[in-house]
Amino acid sequence: MSNKADLQNMKAKRRGLMVVLSSPSGAGKSTLTRRLLKENVNMTMSVSATTRSPRTGEKDGVDYFFVEKDNFVDMIENEEFLEHAKVFDNYYGTPRGPVEAALMDGKDVIFDIDWQGAQQLTQAASDDLVKIFILPPSKRELESRLHSRAQDSDEVIAKRMAKSEAEISHWAEYDYVIVNDDLDVAMEELRTIIASERMARRRQLWLSSFVKQLTQGG
Repeated sequence: MSNKADLQNMKAKRRGLMVVLSSPSGAGKSTLTRRLLKENVNMTMSVSATTRSPRTGEKDGVDYFFVEKDNFVDMIENEEFLEHAKVFDNYYGTPRGPVEAALMDGKDVIFDIDWQGAQQLTQAASDDLVKIFILPPSKRELESRLHSRAQDSDEVIAKRMAKSEAEISHWAEYDYVIVNDDLDVAMEELRTIIASERMARRRQLWLSSFVKQLTQGG
């Protein structure tokens, strides 16, 4: 039988999670994501590829992987994306390679994508996926938060509010739903979800060898 140190080393071997966080704009998803990343050294943000040009200050491989359109299309044909979409004149997608490498290394990967991207990820990698939808406590509070950010004009906020209804309508497609009435409470609920999902049997890569030792009387 393994000693305590050996057992701890074995337990450290797990497959990472793909954590999707979706919400209407203003529900608190970005704040929750920043807290998660700050608290977890073995958690990383998924970096998307895009055909649009870099904006001032953006770095290739950090903010996005900037890819030529022809190369992006080739990557689609070669099934190198977990999910992808065309937004106006540009393509966006999640490269499969870096995500798979992180999961095998036991790292959790956070995805900031909408319900359409979440649907594609479900088809591509459902066993690794945990989908969490963040809801505001009310429409009035959602609008208030958008105004308090002071980032958008009234016209843009009105468009975001109109879009929020369509986004919220997909809440039932997610594994978990958190109502972000109190940020600290929502954060604790998020921690609980992730801790539980990390313990799922299929993600404990050490269990097979451990059980084999048990049954052989080691």
